[in-house]
Amino acid sequence: MKILVAEDDATSLFMLQSLLMKWGYDVIAASDGQEALRVLTGENPPLLAILDWMLPGESGPEICRKLASRERLREGNAAREEMMKPYQYVIILTVKGEKENVVAGLEAGADDYITKPFDAHELKMRLMVGRRILDLQEKLRNAALFDALTGLLNRRAVIERLEQELARASREATPLSVALLDIDHFKDVNDTYGHASGDAVLVESAQRIRSSVRPYDIVGRYGGEEFLMVFPGAEGSALDGICERIRNAFQGAPFYSAENDGDRSTMDITVSIGISEYKKDNDNVDFILAEADRAMYRAKRSGRNRVSR
Repeated sequence: MKILVAEDDATSLFMLQSLLMKWGYDVIAASDGQEALRVLTGENPPLLAILDWMLPGESGPEICRKLASRERLREGNAAREEMMKPYQYVIILTVKGEKENVVAGLEAGADDYITKPFDAHELKMRLMVGRRILDLQEKLRNAALFDALTGLLNRRAVIERLEQELARASREATPLSVALLDIDHFKDVNDTYGHASGDAVLVESAQRIRSSVRPYDIVGRYGGEEFLMVFPGAEGSALDGICERIRNAFQGAPFYSAENDGDRSTMDITVSIGISEYKKDNDNVDFILAEADRAMYRAKRSGRNRVSR
């Protein structure tokens, strides 16, 4: 696990690095507060950090206040991409053992503290507590963002991502398209083979969709047997090609029911897909989703197992 250590005393920094590497951490070292803040707010930042109270540029508490301010921004604007980022756990390292200074550090946003000269066993235990909290935070974050059955983004999360992409397409004048996919005759699967088989079809459907789209496309479970796909930069024939590839991924190979006394039945599953492309006059989420929904029902009425606009 990555961990940031920000300490301007070379001896203390060396001791911390040596201990943390011995305990299996991937250590990123910083000798001033500005560098530490840059690492913590950069791409793929460490989730654990040990910050000295007194640092050149930005003190440990000042860094904590800025991280805490960013957390409040996440809570206040759920559509921001920041919501997708995990929690960061910060331990303040200080020689200031007085109660009021400890309280001040925690009020600034630190999660824990340890005083210098530090005890190695105590530091190890406090890091273990931090890791347990991070594990719990990650489970809660996954529950809030991902569908428990398929592992795809859930309805709320995929719509938030669509909002982000619509804002980007409007700002940068770039193409954007969405598609709604519905599994044809899904009720018959549940009625004939049971709900366990229906769940197996949903899981396999998610895998086939993900393997058919581009790495940067966004896929979520929209509800029941419906899936929402967001295609940044795609329009026209390129979009048609992606959606036909998805449709063929279902038609091209059978699905299998859940095991029943060791037996599994094969099922032919098809899908109907409705497409909507972003335009300046349909730049809100409700409009573009309604267009995709209407197109999907046109595909249903036209015989299913097809892509419609």
